[in-house]
Amino acid sequence: MGISAEDLAAALDALAARDPKIAAAIARVGYPEPRISDRGYHTLLRAIVGQQVSVASATSMWTKLTSVVGDPPEPVRLLAASDEDLRGAGLSRQKMAYARSLAEEVVSGRIDFDHLPTDDEQAIAELVRIKGIGRWTAEVYLLFAEGRTDVWPAGDLAVQIEAGVILGLAERPSEKRLRELSEAWRPHRGAFAILSWHHRRAGMTSKADQAPV
Repeated sequence: MGISAEDLAAALDALAARDPKIAAAIARVGYPEPRISDRGYHTLLRAIVGQQVSVASATSMWTKLTSVVGDPPEPVRLLAASDEDLRGAGLSRQKMAYARSLAEEVVSGRIDFDHLPTDDEQAIAELVRIKGIGRWTAEVYLLFAEGRTDVWPAGDLAVQIEAGVILGLAERPSEKRLRELSEAWRPHRGAFAILSWHHRRAGMTSKADQAPV
């Protein structure tokens, strides 16, 4: 499971004690809600289904897919499903390949979600071996499904933008620069990422509230 509300608040308090700019960000928007996903196959399958489509489309596809392969989805049933079945659920040819690749990894035992490497980088490497799972997806999975507190998705555009806002930087930091800056936030970099997403949503909501009618 992901980082609990209590642990998230404690991590952010530790960061706030180190950096008044982070403390100010928490004062502006409050503590974020925990982001928690279930550990295992179906969370990554859902990430594949949701790639490059709207939330509404992803929800519709997921409902159709689970009617074919079970809810929660079973990898053996997915491998047995025909192209016609998966296409009827809205999966493109590429997503079919990705979904089957993930299912094959599970069924073959090549990946065990209950025993991923404890080292974050090794765990990321294990996940990105699967077709359709990139570094960002692996990082978000480890952060939200396993609660790994120091996973740091520095390549996320929203994190880059909002980290720049929180820190008062003149421009959005590059991934390389953000990784350098984040060394000061260990072992709570995951909490800072969650704060960044929360800070961005709060800012966008505030702008919408101020828009002329």
